[in-house]
Amino acid sequence: MKILIGAFLILASVGSYFAEKWGMMFPTISWGYNFARSAKNLDLPFDFLEVLASNMGHLSAIAACLVGSWLILSKFVSGPPNPVTLRKIQRFKSIKRGYYSFLILLFLAGVAALDQLIVGKEALAVKYQGKWTFPAFTQKLEKNSDFGINDPSKKDLEPNYRELKKLFADQADARVILPLRPFDSAQDTISALAKELDPSSSQYSGLGTRLYDLDRPENPHLRFTYRNGLRHGDAQGWSQSDDRVYKARYENGQLVEGSEEWEGEGSLEEFLSASPEQEYNVSYPPSDPQWAYPLGTTSRGEDVVAYLYGGLQVNFQAALIFIPVVYLVGITVGLLMGYFGGWFDLVVQRIIEILSNIPFLFVVMIIRSAVPAQYLNVIGFYLILGILGLFGWMGMTYLMRTSALKEKARDYIAASRVMGAGVPRIVFRHLMPNSVAILVTLVPFSISGLVLSMTALDYLGFGLPDQYASWGKLLKDGLSSLSSPLLVSSSFVCLVGMLVLVTFVGEAIREAFDPKKYTYYR
Repeated sequence: MKILIGAFLILASVGSYFAEKWGMMFPTISWGYNFARSAKNLDLPFDFLEVLASNMGHLSAIAACLVGSWLILSKFVSGPPNPVTLRKIQRFKSIKRGYYSFLILLFLAGVAALDQLIVGKEALAVKYQGKWTFPAFTQKLEKNSDFGINDPSKKDLEPNYRELKKLFADQADARVILPLRPFDSAQDTISALAKELDPSSSQYSGLGTRLYDLDRPENPHLRFTYRNGLRHGDAQGWSQSDDRVYKARYENGQLVEGSEEWEGEGSLEEFLSASPEQEYNVSYPPSDPQWAYPLGTTSRGEDVVAYLYGGLQVNFQAALIFIPVVYLVGITVGLLMGYFGGWFDLVVQRIIEILSNIPFLFVVMIIRSAVPAQYLNVIGFYLILGILGLFGWMGMTYLMRTSALKEKARDYIAASRVMGAGVPRIVFRHLMPNSVAILVTLVPFSISGLVLSMTALDYLGFGLPDQYASWGKLLKDGLSSLSSPLLVSSSFVCLVGMLVLVTFVGEAIREAFDPKKYTYYR
């Protein structure tokens, strides 16, 4: 397993470097370079911060390569696997609920890592005039003029690839390949949705709309009011420039004589026949499920399926950044507290007590309001993780401190001191490996706490910027739009499902790594 993970990290780092060199972008592994490009427009207060942000891509590639190399080398120099660890792993696999939950989480992480292959508004590939381009995987921003759209008002804009696919449908030498869900996870909105309607045969009561263009349901032609399958009530009509030019009234399916009012150009007969007779039920966001939108849309017109996928990505990205950083700080501080004791232990305990009494929500509110919007759009995700990390490392320090106080009195620590081992070697090569059971069992519950915290902040409006999808925002949107229950239910099911899976994994790990059950003496 170490060799596979190490090889993947090395390949990812090398692939991201050459992708950047060749002007390409690959799913997930180009994250560091994408962040570096977005940070170039920031006016950071210190020169070293600008250098750090602009070189984040190279730094992340180097870090991944070093970690991968270390994993591969450690596999060859560490000797045979620890039999106690092997028994613990077998025990974990025997707990089916936790093991299957772990496999499901791995599968979801793999799906989330595919990024624009699954969800995105940019086309994976476009064939035009015999030439293939790959918009989703290139840094270059394609324009409408690259695909034969030379309208002066549109030629310099980014193409709408969903519309481009419809435009190329009848051209044999042109083709557009879109992701599975051809919508961005956030800020890719629609104005309205249209669903075919047959009011006369269904005893329908409501509105029936005729459209100039089915692709633009927000621009209606005629709108009739129906009661029990008959036109009854006001009828209105709009020109193609969206000006209301017609008004009439129906009673029991019959036009009321003298009720028609016409203010447009041309004749009334030409206006009434300007669109097909097919009528539609036009819905505005938040919209109910339809064939193209299985879970409907949010109140901003975003596809709910794509939004849920974006929220899944955000949770995994946050866990991959938050857990290593917080555990590195918490483990180091806790082990040093237990190993040194004395005044160092007392001072750090007082610092932790002070930090733990600072109201977390107030800190988030103050920092969010103090950071300018242009910075928040780029670093908002990392800012929230930084605040969570500032308060998240303290809980494990006391556990690691207790473990270090117990372990430092054992003979192997005294032997290490006599042999001349330094503090870093004793702490990280002797104390920490003997506390691994505590670390492993804490990780799943830390992840569930992180997901809940981010969801709560997003629900309260103090979380991630708008360009990030979030289950908390979707939950808030659903509770403010109770006429669309799928918004609440979909976000609730995803959130609870994620937490249940993580909790099952945590319970299985805690039982499998229980030191009272599996030791050398069994």
